[in-house]
Amino acid sequence: MTDDDFKTVLNRYATRFNQEIDRFFPFPEGEEKRVAQAMHYSLTRGGKRLRPYLVFETAALFGVTFEQSLNTAMALEMLHTYSLIHDDLPAMDDDDRRRGFPTCHKQFDEATAIIAGDGLLTYAFEIMSRPATTPNPAVRCYLIEMLANAAGAFNGMVAGQMLDLICAAYSSGRRDTEELIKHIEEMKTGRLLRYAVEAGAVLGGATEQELRALLAYARRIGIAFQITDDILDVTGDERTMGKTLHKDEKQNKFTFVSLYGLDTARRIARELIAAARQDLEIFGDRAQNLKNLAAYIIERQH
Repeated sequence: MTDDDFKTVLNRYATRFNQEIDRFFPFPEGEEKRVAQAMHYSLTRGGKRLRPYLVFETAALFGVTFEQSLNTAMALEMLHTYSLIHDDLPAMDDDDRRRGFPTCHKQFDEATAIIAGDGLLTYAFEIMSRPATTPNPAVRCYLIEMLANAAGAFNGMVAGQMLDLICAAYSSGRRDTEELIKHIEEMKTGRLLRYAVEAGAVLGGATEQELRALLAYARRIGIAFQITDDILDVTGDERTMGKTLHKDEKQNKFTFVSLYGLDTARRIARELIAAARQDLEIFGDRAQNLKNLAAYIIERQH
């Protein structure tokens, strides 16, 4: 399958996923609906839907349907979108554009954007608690616990965001710079990608051996995803990317590109993707779409 063929597969899923969003938004009648409108705005301004697709495709390995994985996929995308809204705020990355559209605080205002992020985060867990997520309450509780841990302040996305904000204060001469970059990525980006795969495996009742293979895959594609983002921040086109570029250098952030240069960063990403594809051999042809997704991660232009 070519990159264009896989983009068609991904776009087909994204279209179907996007068609389901509105039924999760019963807008209030009063003026408080502004926050729901801001939530809906940010959630529907495009996006590749990689995380929900990972939930779906991993669960599909075990015969789980689109409908059966939808609540988990939707909750994860809401939580991811909340993180983007907050990441774009003036106190954080201070971005005016996201996915080619004005960021939430530019389209509405800063206070509304903060509350909209809070709303998406909270709503994600409400959706996960519903019986439609999975009929077994024990499995629902486990999925909720995993999501909270993946998004959280101890070893999850929030902790990674904090470390990313302060890492510029570290000396560039540190010997553990690569490990620091990997640690930031593992929490800030990798934990939600891992959750997508792990949640799909839980929904599908994967064995321990299957889960180990999927977690190894998720870890490798997580690093490769961040390396590609770092590369695109240097080499990408702003119109294609839909956001401001060259921010990492301006903000003195540690990246694989700043540490090793473009060529070595690309080589590391390719090696990670080759290993990630190998991790999936246990599933045979059933995992072909996940293998193609791994390749797409480093070939994408946005």
